[in-house]
Amino acid sequence: MDFQLTQEQEMLVEAVKAFVEKELLPYEEEVDRADAVSPELAATIRGKALAAGFYAFNMPEEVGGGGLDYLSQALVERELSKVSWALHVFVARPSKILMACKGEQIQNYLLPVVQGEKIDCFALTEPGAGSDANSIKTRAVRDGEDFVINGSKHFISHAGHADFAIVFAVTDTFERNGKKRNAVTAFLVDKGTAGMTVRRGPKCVSNKGYHTYEIFFDDCRVPASQVLGEVDKGWEVANAWLTAGRVMVAANCVGQAQRALDLALQWSADRKQFGAAIGSYQGISFKLADMATQIRAAELMTLHTAWKMDRGTMTDGEAGMAKLFASEVLGKVADETVQIFGGMGLMDEGPVERIWRNARIERIWEGTSEIQRHIISRELLRPLLR
Repeated sequence: MDFQLTQEQEMLVEAVKAFVEKELLPYEEEVDRADAVSPELAATIRGKALAAGFYAFNMPEEVGGGGLDYLSQALVERELSKVSWALHVFVARPSKILMACKGEQIQNYLLPVVQGEKIDCFALTEPGAGSDANSIKTRAVRDGEDFVINGSKHFISHAGHADFAIVFAVTDTFERNGKKRNAVTAFLVDKGTAGMTVRRGPKCVSNKGYHTYEIFFDDCRVPASQVLGEVDKGWEVANAWLTAGRVMVAANCVGQAQRALDLALQWSADRKQFGAAIGSYQGISFKLADMATQIRAAELMTLHTAWKMDRGTMTDGEAGMAKLFASEVLGKVADETVQIFGGMGLMDEGPVERIWRNARIERIWEGTSEIQRHIISRELLRPLLR
């Protein structure tokens, strides 16, 4: 198995790295302090990402996207993640489930999103349905040529910037193996639709400036033409995208961990105690060795999983392993970086405490560590428990 990057991939990595250093990192501290990205800065980043050809790099070429394979996408995600989500989110990766658009939906939603003219958000999670997505309560009832949606969503990333939401609602129920199940449908719901209210959610200490929102539906009427995919088959639309997303989160974690290690290495060389650089002491140098080893393992696992995804051989459990391992490595590396910096690691005059705060969310969103372990163990045991 050859993991040597192609010349094109190496050039891509260098180009994204330069973009992050020039166009994103200079704004990280002010965005974190303000807990906001100004509309002007957001538009500037979006415009420069479009000009550089990075925008919608995850979408197929036939619809105007970058057309990158999953391995190349993981490399880009690794580099973008070296700055807060509040900034690199504007180098947009539209929800790939929009490839299920058909007819007028292609012109009204898919193409504008790829071209940077519209922004989407993914509305699945609810107050009582996080890890257990099948228990969502939001319902859509057929009424003639429309569906009427009632319910609520929360922890919806970027909804305040979005022009429309991809909303998942229960449209039927059925029994399987004696258990009640929900049939779910995905809808394209425009911002400003009557009966739809978007409100800023609770403030989060991770990725300040990258906000989550609550969305409320009160007899929100949506034409049947706004169904994404097929009625009652929303999970089919969502699941492949969610699984692939976990691999990209793993790549994000690798990039953040590498940034933390780079800072820890420089500090270990520059900081003097007892007449010598602290990195010369085994208590610090062994930490650095462990951090580097763990990051290398997480990176190789992530890239291998992305490589398998390109070949159509990746399983849900393998995606879960990459997300689980990389996110937990990031947590350890971020914590050790704080320890190496000592008290300065917790001061808001530098990036270390931001990295530490931002790292914590990675073990929760896109499926908690506990859920990943459940997916992995279930896949391991399934052949033996038939």
